[in-house]
Amino acid sequence: MKKLYYIGLDVHARTIAVAVADGRSVRSLGAIEHDVPKVLKLLRKIGPMGNLRIVYEAGPTGYGLCRALRSAGCNCEVIAPSLIPSMPGDRVKTDRRDAEKLAMLAQAGLLTTVYVPELEQEALRDLVRAREAAKEWQKKSGQQLDKFLLRHGRRPAVKMTKWTTKHMNWVRSQRFEQPAQQTSFEEYLAEYDHQCERVRRLDDHLVAGAEQLRPEQQAIVRALVALKGVRFLTAVTVVSEVGDMMRFGHPTQLMAYAGVVPREHSSGDTVRKGAITKAGNAHLRRIVGESAWSYSRGLSGAGKDVRKRREGLSAPIVAIAERADHRLRQRYRALSGRGKHKNKVITAVARELLGFIWAVGVQAQLEHARAPSKAEAA
Repeated sequence: MKKLYYIGLDVHARTIAVAVADGRSVRSLGAIEHDVPKVLKLLRKIGPMGNLRIVYEAGPTGYGLCRALRSAGCNCEVIAPSLIPSMPGDRVKTDRRDAEKLAMLAQAGLLTTVYVPELEQEALRDLVRAREAAKEWQKKSGQQLDKFLLRHGRRPAVKMTKWTTKHMNWVRSQRFEQPAQQTSFEEYLAEYDHQCERVRRLDDHLVAGAEQLRPEQQAIVRALVALKGVRFLTAVTVVSEVGDMMRFGHPTQLMAYAGVVPREHSSGDTVRKGAITKAGNAHLRRIVGESAWSYSRGLSGAGKDVRKRREGLSAPIVAIAERADHRLRQRYRALSGRGKHKNKVITAVARELLGFIWAVGVQAQLEHARAPSKAEAA
């Protein structure tokens, strides 16, 4: 039976603290430079690469070190920091102690790993988040422009929806007598136009980036748009944040991953449940929450646009989407009829929408796995 070595790494931008547990003791190996060749040189001194079990916390340094160690034949896992067991009375925290703690807990099997995305998925996720940031800056720059006009009493003579073509034509027609105010107005307008252009560019790049995903992930994107409220941007965001749908054995696991399950503090016969945990992927939670609002409008069922998006998809996927239409509209009406706050209703609908997203994603992956490849078809 081969001897295993459990290695804890406390990873920083420039240094890595290393500790090893070998079944008898836990010892620190000091700190080394954050350089993959030097890390591999140290690991080879500990034991055969196949006997090493390496762990480090997820953080700002990303997954590059994990991928490099895996390619060298090491068993490396990234750990969820929020799920690392801790002692309330422990008031000393150093890099050495953190590395030793990781090695000891890895040896005991008490650590929870996180999913390491593939390079294509991580690249698309970065692009999605860049687009999300640009959209937020567009919103802020629009607010600054709007409030500048409001401060100076500039309001449209007729009611119009903001940021439409008609509204922007009115905004661009504004002129100020004071040169300083005219300059301020032009700068606010230029910044808003700049952010709008950023969002348009990133939208184009997202289409190209989605084509670089693996075929089964592209199949999930095509299938998810069958759901009401889920268009291309939502589908791409879900795939970039979740990746492999089949790594979740049950839809409730995906709901927990997004942090939309209720908190619970129960003891004995007393059961207390509270607000959602929000202990999960905030990007996934936000985009699904926005999609859930679609079920508060158009309660007659799927519209023409949704039916068009379902063309060419398999019957099982369309059937799941139709069940989602009926179930989520019924859920929204039932909770609203009981007088629940609208935000709570939408949260409940979003939680169940994630279950249907899981079902559609798994079905799309299964269908892709059963489909013959191009070479076999030829």
